[in-house]
Amino acid sequence: MNILNLASSLPSTRAAASALSLAALVLVTAPAYSLQDPGTAAAMQANAMAAQAASQAASQAMADAQAASSAFQLQMQLNSANSDTFQRSAARTIKTVEASIDPNKIRAHVQFLSDDLLEGRYPGLRGGELAAKYIATQFGLYGLKPAGDNGTYFQNIDFVGMKVQGDQTSLSFVPASGAAIPLKYADDYTVANQTLTPAVDIDAPLVFVGYGVTAPEFGWNDYAGIDVKGKVIVCIVGDPPSDDPKFFGGKALTYYGRWTYKFEQAARMGAVGALIIHKTDLASYGWEVVKNSNTSEKTFLRDDKNPRLQAASWIQLDVAKKLFAAAGVDFDQQFAAAGKPGFKAVDLPVHLKAHVASIVRPFQSPNVVGIFPAVPRPDKRGRVPAALPPSFQDQAVLYTAHYDHLGFVPGPDGNPKSPGDNIYNGAADNGTGVGMILELARVWSHMRTVLPHSVIFAAVTAEEQGLLGSEYLGQHPPIPVGQIALDINYDMVLPIGVPLETNVNGAQRTSFYPEVEKTAKSFNLAIVPDPRPEAGSYYRSDHFSLSRVGIPAFSIEEGPLYEGHDRAWGVAKFQDFEEHDYHNFSDNFRPNWDFAGNAKLIRFGMDLGWQVITAKKPITWNKGDEFEAARLASEKP
Repeated sequence: MNILNLASSLPSTRAAASALSLAALVLVTAPAYSLQDPGTAAAMQANAMAAQAASQAASQAMADAQAASSAFQLQMQLNSANSDTFQRSAARTIKTVEASIDPNKIRAHVQFLSDDLLEGRYPGLRGGELAAKYIATQFGLYGLKPAGDNGTYFQNIDFVGMKVQGDQTSLSFVPASGAAIPLKYADDYTVANQTLTPAVDIDAPLVFVGYGVTAPEFGWNDYAGIDVKGKVIVCIVGDPPSDDPKFFGGKALTYYGRWTYKFEQAARMGAVGALIIHKTDLASYGWEVVKNSNTSEKTFLRDDKNPRLQAASWIQLDVAKKLFAAAGVDFDQQFAAAGKPGFKAVDLPVHLKAHVASIVRPFQSPNVVGIFPAVPRPDKRGRVPAALPPSFQDQAVLYTAHYDHLGFVPGPDGNPKSPGDNIYNGAADNGTGVGMILELARVWSHMRTVLPHSVIFAAVTAEEQGLLGSEYLGQHPPIPVGQIALDINYDMVLPIGVPLETNVNGAQRTSFYPEVEKTAKSFNLAIVPDPRPEAGSYYRSDHFSLSRVGIPAFSIEEGPLYEGHDRAWGVAKFQDFEEHDYHNFSDNFRPNWDFAGNAKLIRFGMDLGWQVITAKKPITWNKGDEFEAARLASEKP
């Protein structure tokens, strides 16, 4: 891309000049990394020099941008010091600022973030680092105050990558009588060692625990009456079957049905391993998705204190049937029993014998966090207090989007070079969401009225690895969790036109929903339900990590009806992307993309954000919601 055009609209400051220098330097030097013939000493030296030079330029741009941020904050306070000035600045209404949202600026961000130079933005690799520094530089240019570590925009997170060595890993079922049943890695099973050690050996009895759920609110406990400490549990993916929305969500998947919950609960109960039985209709995706997602490197939070499994595994449905046959247990009968109240776990007279060998890769990758902080209001005489009063309770709005993607398939020497397209550029997923929150940050910086509450922006890492960056953000928020009123998330918003519908799944679970409905109507957006509730989409994006700690949260997505088209057209577009481009090399920037719809959805999100920070009472989860208890706990002193 012509990145000089991207920066042409930046303010004429030293920070902007540094950003332009960074852009030019990356364009000049970074191709050496990707395009030099691999394997030569000269190429290796050129690659190292390119990476170092780009990193140094980015760091200088960061320092200059933060200086610009400090100057901007000072100017905002000076503007607010005089009552007349304050009144004049307040005249620029939220609607005026929303109208300045520019689809072409979103386009420019997406085009850069999905360029081959960023090598798929994988956490802990050069492309991911460049993406983070690019985002932080934009935050600085827009005047956000750094809200990361040590006065920076970076909230550095320690991760550990675990890559199973399939040729050195083995797993088999050993029945009490009869021959062992060896399994084939990737074809029959996948496995991850969550204990973050290079190797682990397991020889433990197997226990079938139905759906592996403990849900007291539904009177359901698959672990009742059995001790699984030191054992390996076997469970079915998904929720216990229900047609009642008040019982496990009816047809909609709850978190109890997600594979992440199954592993977490097994570890909490003391199991050393868990085998999830895959069934396509219950999982909402086929075995290929399981295999592709679980045979590459898996990432974990290094300092997570929660219990971990030595073997977090999936098995094919046919493999499960072989296991039950070896145990002399009727699979169909137990499968049916598991979906009924009163199910009792079954000890299987079979051991799991496994050796799991992994390549361990410790690394860091940051969330990028900035804030427009609440500012003291002038009194009637126009005097501005030096600080907010000690009794002040923030009611911040948080905007999130993940910037990471899947990286690249390396060539023979590890460089991102091989015949054909081998880079997961992630233009839609989630270059779009990042471009949208960057444009939101820019226009929020144009608000010349004092913000009564804070506006926070977070571009999070490691979403593709299991929402890990947003999980860390929820555990280490820039302000107390109880003072973040709402999170609005943007994830994979296809730039294919102007939507007439929006999906805000999760908003209906909060006291804010009437305002969401009213605002959507004012933007000519009809709210449509989650098109695939059985897939549990609410639990598969970063807003979920924030809701788990109590913050009301949802994503703003487009529905399938667009201006100038019927609904079938939109459905076909979504289906085509999912079948051909989602998590594929072909998720590339397209020059004919129309970002007008993305701009519309962030105008919608900005309007909602303004209502949040000017609301007279805090937003709550609806009574009895699964996240209500976490919210109440977060509000305690």
